[in-house]
Parts: sequence; structure tokens; C-alpha cells
Amino acid sequence: MTHPVTDRSAQPRTAVVTGAARGIGAAIARRLAAAGHAVAVADLRTEEAERTAAGIVSGGGRALAVEVDVTDAGSVDAAVARVTDELGAPTILVNDAGILRDDLLFRMSEDDWDAVLGVHLRGAFLMSRAVQAHMVEAGWGRIVNLSSTSALGNRGQANYSTAKAGLQGFTKTLAIELGRFGVTANAVAPGVIETDMIRAAAERARVPLEDYLAAAAKDVPLGRVGQPEDVAAAVAFFCSEEAAYVSGQVLYVAGGPKA
Repeated sequence: MTHPVTDRSAQPRTAVVTGAARGIGAAIARRLAAAGHAVAVADLRTEEAERTAAGIVSGGGRALAVEVDVTDAGSVDAAVARVTDELGAPTILVNDAGILRDDLLFRMSEDDWDAVLGVHLRGAFLMSRAVQAHMVEAGWGRIVNLSSTSALGNRGQANYSTAKAGLQGFTKTLAIELGRFGVTANAVAPGVIETDMIRAAAERARVPLEDYLAAAAKDVPLGRVGQPEDVAAAVAFFCSEEAAYVSGQVLYVAGGPKA
């Protein structure tokens, strides 16, 4: 699916979206491209990232697929340098890269704990540290971190819930530290969104996807699970010129009140 570039009213920027090869990240990349920004589709899944970037380009946007391991400082610095060289200095960063390693506490391994916190928290830290220099130099920047309703606690997700709650504290601290430089930092906390990650969760639970989604929708006041585009719309607002006086906030995109 391609999304034509439709809004050129805002000043074009360069955006980096991690975990952008598919799902929510890909939807965010497409939405930012539609707003006129050049977008780096950053992910470890190189082939899928290239397909997402190609879809943006075919729709009239500018995009570049960039391989990055967000847990590795050298990989992060190299990716940001490449984006700067080929698309321009990035002043929008969306930290969406994430993984699941769900299990109950008594069965959870140290590796599963470390892996989840590494991608979500270390990854967001390394990416933000690398990109903020360009934002400070420009006197303008937008950082959006993807949290989750799981930040409020969720059975079988001690690692994921901790990481997503940590991202909220990280976001608020960035807002305090970087505000004087014209940089805002906000977080979006999705509820159940229909993505490959949810499909994998349904497979692990040995439940048909349709039944899994239907059960999840019962707890949502709007009566449905979310789509990646629902999250992308919220992220796009935080990245916009109109959100210049909004910083340090957490927006739950969950079809109802979750916090």
C-alpha cells in the first residue's frame, strides 16, 4: 500500500523511525512522509525496511531504509551518520523498536528480561542521545517514544511493562532537559493494536487470531482493537508544528480511558 504525499504546509524535516519495517513503525513512517518529511526507515529487518521505504518513494515521498541495531552504540551512530549524509540532519525521532519475551515472573529468564529492556530502554536512550545533537543545533526537535498500556501492569509481561513504564519516565526527563533547546519529547501508549506482534502473541497462546482480537475488543469501550494508523495519527501530531507547546506528555491510544 502506498500513501501519497498530501501535506506540504509544514517545513520539511528529516525523521528517523526505529522498528519501522512493518506494523506501527511502518504506519508512522508513511504518515510522516505524507506530511512532507524525509523518513529513515530504521530496522534490523533490512528487506522489509526496504519494501516500506520503496512504498513511500513510489507514493511521492523521500525515504531511506537503514539497518540499525538500536542496542549497539556503534550501529546507532553509524545509522544516524548515514541518515545525515543521505537525507539531512534528523530533527524528528520516533523510538518504536521493540520486542516481546512474555512469561510469568517465576519462569522468566535473565536473558528475556535483558533483551526486552535492552531494545526498549537502551535503544531509546542510544537513539535519542545520537539524534539530540542535531536537534539542539537546529533549535528544533521532536522525540516521540512508543510506550504501551502495559506500562500500567500486565500479567506475563514484567519485562515489557517495566520497559514501557520506564519509557514514560525517560520521556518526561528528556522534555525537561531538552526543552530549552526547542525540543519536545512525548510518548504514545497504544492499547491492543492489530500487528504482527499481536499475531505472534495469538500463536503462542494457541488461539485463532480472530478469537484473540475479539476477546481483546471486549475490554475496549469503542468495541474494537486499534490499527497501526490510529497510533501513527497521534505520533504525527506530536511531531507537528502545532504541538510546539506540548511536551512531557503520555497519550494513551487505546479506545478508552486507560490512565
